This record gives sequence, structure tokens and C-alpha cells, in this order.
Amino acid sequence: MHYLIGDLQGCFDALDRLLARIGFSASRDHLWALGDMVNRGPQSLATLRRLRAFDSSASCLLGNHDLHLLAVAHRARRLHRLDTFGDILAATDRDALLDWLSQQRLAAFDQGWLLVHAGVAPQWDLATTLSLAREVEAHLRGSDRREFLRAMYGNEPSLWQPELRGMDRLRFTVNALTRIRYCDAQGRLEFESKESVGSAPSGFIPWFDVPGRLTLGTPVAFGHWSTLGLINRPELLSLDTGCVWGGALTAVRVDSGSREVMQVPCAQEQVPGSAN
Repeated sequence: MHYLIGDLQGCFDALDRLLARIGFSASRDHLWALGDMVNRGPQSLATLRRLRAFDSSASCLLGNHDLHLLAVAHRARRLHRLDTFGDILAATDRDALLDWLSQQRLAAFDQGWLLVHAGVAPQWDLATTLSLAREVEAHLRGSDRREFLRAMYGNEPSLWQPELRGMDRLRFTVNALTRIRYCDAQGRLEFESKESVGSAPSGFIPWFDVPGRLTLGTPVAFGHWSTLGLINRPELLSLDTGCVWGGALTAVRVDSGSREVMQVPCAQEQVPGSAN
């Protein structure tokens, strides 16, 4: 059986309960974590260790918090006062965990679903999305990893052009796959608003509602947008249901035409004073 699971953000206890709820067996089942495995919650280290221990029975996408961990670990970014992954940075198996994390993907296609952390640019089809993700993945695994992580941050360019090259191309790809929420009708990205659909900034709409989106017709599953909550449409799954903020942790079975949604309630698990 194949399961997709929303943002964990260091909520190990909720992960443990959800795995028990679905009766997950590493010898039989496969789990996809849709990114943001770490940060804001209290047990990032235990969460990564559990996912890594599943070996080939679990696959993970990189979210913005996971990339931030890699950037901090490689001295390409400073630790933020609200970060809660210090347990990973101090762990005896730190290097093995970080190497494993850097091998994870930014987009995948499995069981008929395009899997991403945040979303896709409206100008991308399935093949383009996977190809651009591979370009970024190569840099995360390459000898220029630190330089890439340093240059990864920023909001520009905000509009996709096939002619983009170098860091402009890579940065846009990272932003689309790990940070996107809203676009305008031309596909220009907007990064300020984190609110629900009802509070969209003027002139912008959710990326998945942009007219003419080239992945329309391809089922897409994503996380990242906790204020959006669960969306369960025939070709769209939104699975960040705000576990770290006291919501729920959600898994969906997607194999063999099945669409079974399973959740466990979560206590407000983030470290006091932290924010999304």
C-alpha cells in the first residue's frame, strides 16, 4: 500500500501514532513524506531517524524547512532564533542524516500522482517539473552544494521564463517547488501571504487555480500550506493540516485507485514562541 503524508515538522509523536493508525509495515507498504520533515516541532532528530530507518520503504521530498536545515548545517545560512532542529546539528549521526537528507528529491511521480512540497509553476507540465527538480537535486548532491545553498535565497525572478539560466533558473525552481502559494494569471509568484484562499492578495489566486495550468489533468499532491487545510479533489490533494500548530497529521492511501484519508489529532507541538 502507498501512503502520502503531510508536513511533519518534527512532530515525531504524531508520526508514530499515524503509522500505528494506518498499520504501516515497512515490509509491505511505502510512505511518501511531502516535505518539511523538520523544524518548529520538538523532535526533528527523532523524526529524521525514523524516516531514514525505513530505508527503501519511505521516500521524502525536500521542503523549505529541510533546505533551511541543510543551509544552516553547511554554514550557508545562520540559525534562526525560532529554529528547532538543533538536536540534529548536535547529533552523533548528524553527518549521516544530513547526507541522507541531501539525497532526497524535490518532485516525484508515483502511483499516477505528481508529488511536490508546495506546488508547481503554472507554466510547467509534468515532464518539465521533474526535469527542473533534477537540476536542483544535482547541485544539492554536488561539490558546489554550499555555494548553491548560499545563493538559493531570494524572491527573484518571480516569473518563469524557459530562457532562465544559472542561479535565476535554480532559485525560481526552488521557490516554486517549496514556497509557492499564490500566483497571478500570468504565473508570477507571490510570497508574502500565508493565509487561506479567502484572504488572497489582490490580483492573485492559488497556484492550482490558475487558468491554463499545464499540470491540469495530472493529479498533484502537496503540503506546505497549513492554513489551506485538507483538500481532497479528484486531481488535487493538499495534505498539510497543521499538525505542528495543533491541527492534525494526515495520510492518504493512493494506490490501486484507493483514496482513503486517515488522520490523527495533534496537540500544539511546536516549541513555545515559534512561528511558521
